[in-house]
Amino acid sequence: MSWILIKLAWQNLFRHKRRSIIAATAMGIGLAALIFADALWLGMERNMVKTATASFLGDAQIHREGFSDEQAVELTINHLDAVVVNLQREGIVAHFTLRTFAFGMITSPATVAAVNLVGVEPSTEQYLSQIDDAIIEGAYFEGSNSRDIVMGEELAERLEVGLNDRIVVTVAQAGSGDLSQEMFRVSGIYRFADEGMNSGMAFIRLGKAQQMLALGTGAHEIALKFIDSTSAEDQNLLFWKTYWQGGNKARSWIEVLPEVQAMFEMSKFSKYIMGVVLFGVVVFGIVNTLFMSLYERMFEFGVLRAIGTRPFGMAQLILFEAGALAVLGIILGTVFGFCVTVIFSTIGIDYTGIEMMGITMQELIYPEMRIQPFIFYSIWIFVFTIIAGLYPARYAARMSAATAMRRSF
Repeated sequence: MSWILIKLAWQNLFRHKRRSIIAATAMGIGLAALIFADALWLGMERNMVKTATASFLGDAQIHREGFSDEQAVELTINHLDAVVVNLQREGIVAHFTLRTFAFGMITSPATVAAVNLVGVEPSTEQYLSQIDDAIIEGAYFEGSNSRDIVMGEELAERLEVGLNDRIVVTVAQAGSGDLSQEMFRVSGIYRFADEGMNSGMAFIRLGKAQQMLALGTGAHEIALKFIDSTSAEDQNLLFWKTYWQGGNKARSWIEVLPEVQAMFEMSKFSKYIMGVVLFGVVVFGIVNTLFMSLYERMFEFGVLRAIGTRPFGMAQLILFEAGALAVLGIILGTVFGFCVTVIFSTIGIDYTGIEMMGITMQELIYPEMRIQPFIFYSIWIFVFTIIAGLYPARYAARMSAATAMRRSF
């Protein structure tokens, strides 16, 4: 019986090929839009996380408790040597680097600017940030000159300095608060899409920064890169407990940038809402198609009722036609969605320079295709179409033979 209904449904569906294909295409475009939106958002998430973690943040950071809030120069990491030794033995850590931070002033012959002065170890910093890749003039700490300073393009313009120009850096030392001044030579200028890094940060060697800040061998931050970057998203790792003790705390990028993770969570709901709205519009088209098909075959339905076809059988026929329409729409949508996603996964989408949640896009966004949306949204399409078919199916089931025959003339 089911096989006969399936055969009838497909035959009836193609009595008016143009109408059926238009309705199925509308469903297919909706399905393709959802598949592509899912892939685009996943690619955007990966891009934003990569931009946030690879440009400077790292997958995780270790600080002394209170440093993130107060930015006090005295709050260096406790038991730094032991922490470093343990990190060297960690199997999940690919690279890590030490940093110091201090607010200071840079004086040029033309003007003065406030900056966040960062002390870095160039040999390890290259694995945790992209400053060396963003150099547009000069070099990123070549040689061993301890008086090299690297700064952003906007900061250099504000100070009216160029490559090899000399400037004076002033910072307050830890503990005493005494001012410490040193002369530096601009050895490199970088350009980041992030305006904050371009205009408000300058980098010097770690040893020089420790000396100016009177920190001894101390550091304010250890930035880490995991072998598998998804380790940062696993808050059950023993790693976090191991390094969140002794007055220090270890945080993943999710805790450092909670607004980004919150936005990712919200995006999941927004996708579902978009799907419901999209399918809600398509449902009216499906109902219209089924009713038009029903009205055009009133005589046929009248005959079926006259020879004893039960109301449930009439409803089944309409629902099987709705199912056939859904299958056709799913096939078209899967093909459309696959082709569009493959094309944009290859050529990418240019959002570079656009800032979202404090993260400035620096690379093309490449949508990432997954199998799950093809299955999940296809099931949605099928279920919505069957639900949409219930109304015309009920109408057909309640129709008497006399009514159908009368309306057919």
